[in-house]
Amino acid sequence: LYVIAGSGLDVGFILLSPTGHRLVSDFRRSDGIHTVDPTVDGDYRLCFDNNFSKMSEKMVFFEVVINSLNSKNGGQDDWLDTVMSDSMVDYKMEDIRARMDSVHRHLEKSHQVQAMLRAFEARDRYLLEDNLWRVSFWSCVNLSVMLTVAVVQIYTLRRLFVNTKQVRT
Repeated sequence: LYVIAGSGLDVGFILLSPTGHRLVSDFRRSDGIHTVDPTVDGDYRLCFDNNFSKMSEKMVFFEVVINSLNSKNGGQDDWLDTVMSDSMVDYKMEDIRARMDSVHRHLEKSHQVQAMLRAFEARDRYLLEDNLWRVSFWSCVNLSVMLTVAVVQIYTLRRLFVNTKQVRT
């Protein structure tokens, strides 16, 4: 869970089990990582709560990673059954399978890290653009105040040197 944009950059979060028990609960957090061991089969519910700031919307990045431990290889050994023949050496196939599984795990992990880095970048970009707008707005206000003061000073100085009396010589 990572709040990217919105007022206060915080949101409430609840994870409910299929039986309705609250597994994880956070209130007004901007980020969080939670690990839950699934004990019950069924649909788990995620709820993001923004009731405490009803006037502002939030942009939230979240990712659900499911590690299947029930089956031995998660159903990914179907290719192994089709290409396995009696002439192949078993220990070579096991070595290849172990290396491919390792590559697959590393690719999944790098995909998750890249997704999280994209979320960090989106949040930083939002903050940068918001700060740029504020700096630009207050710079324009400051410039207009400075120009107004300059015009008033010029007008005041000119009024000091205007001679309304005529001198007779």
